[in-house]
Amino acid sequence: MFPLDALDMKKIILIALCLLYIVGAASAYQLYLRCPESVQVGLPLNCSVDSNFPAGTIFYFVFYQSSSYTTTPLSRQTVTIQENHDTIYRVIDTKGLPGGQYKVEALLSRAEEEKLSSDSMTWQLPKLIDRSGDITITSPMSQTLKEALRIEGSITKAGNEGVEIEVRGPDGVIFGPQWIDTILHIQDGVGEFTKLVTVTQPGEYDVTFRYAKGYVGVKTFKVVAAATPVQTAVPTTAATTPPSTTVPTSSPTTTQSPLSPITIVAALSIIGLISVIIYKHR
Repeated sequence: MFPLDALDMKKIILIALCLLYIVGAASAYQLYLRCPESVQVGLPLNCSVDSNFPAGTIFYFVFYQSSSYTTTPLSRQTVTIQENHDTIYRVIDTKGLPGGQYKVEALLSRAEEEKLSSDSMTWQLPKLIDRSGDITITSPMSQTLKEALRIEGSITKAGNEGVEIEVRGPDGVIFGPQWIDTILHIQDGVGEFTKLVTVTQPGEYDVTFRYAKGYVGVKTFKVVAAATPVQTAVPTTAATTPPSTTVPTSSPTTTQSPLSPITIVAALSIIGLISVIIYKHR
C-alpha cells in the first residue's frame, strides 16, 4: 500500500465534503411560497405553496402588514400537507386595507425549518397599491331603500372612455359587470358617471370600478329601510256619556268660643269668691 501525500489527502477530503453535501441536499425538504409582487387594494392576493414535506406536516400561513421596523400579523391559517402533495392555494382579501408593503410567510416549526433546503422560499413581500383615491363619489354613501341605488361621481383621467361597474349586495352580484358611459370634464380630464341600480333589500353594496387602464377600486354604499312614521293613538270618549263630576263634601265647621279657657276659669273663681263672702255676712 502506497503512502498518501498531501495532495492526495486534500482530494479525498474534497470528495468526502462533496458526498456529504449531496447526501445532505438529498435528505432536505423543499417548500416554495409564491405571491405576486403587487396587487391593487380590493383585489384578492393569490398565493401558492408547493412542498415535498411528508403528508401531515403542519405549517402556518401568516399575513402581515409590514413597515420599516415592524410587522403586524393580520391573519393566520393552519395548513396541513396532504398525501397527493398538490399545490396549496390561499387567497387573501385586501378589501379595506391601506396601500403599502405587506409580508406573507409559511411558518414552520423549528424542527421542520431545520430540514429545509437552502433554495426554499418561505416568505414573500407583496405590495398593495391603493387607487381608490382616483374615485370621487358625489351621491350619498348612505341611501334609503326607496331612492337607492344612485351611483354618481367621477374617475381621474377616465375622460369619455367609459367605466365598468359591478354591484355586489347581500345576495351576491345584482348588476354587471357592465360598461357605462362617462362624460369628459374638460378642465381636469376626469370622467363623470351616473347610474341608478334598483335594489330590493337593505344592506351593504360594494361597487367595483374598472376602466380602460385597469382596476380602480371599490366603494361601499349602505342602503337602509325608510323610517316608518310613528302614529300616536288618540283616546275617544263616548258622546252620550257626560263626564262625571265629583262634588267635594264640605267639612263641618268648628265654632270656637270667643273666650279663652283661662278667662272662663278666672271668671268662675271670682264668682265663687263673691258667693263665699256673701254667705259669711248673712
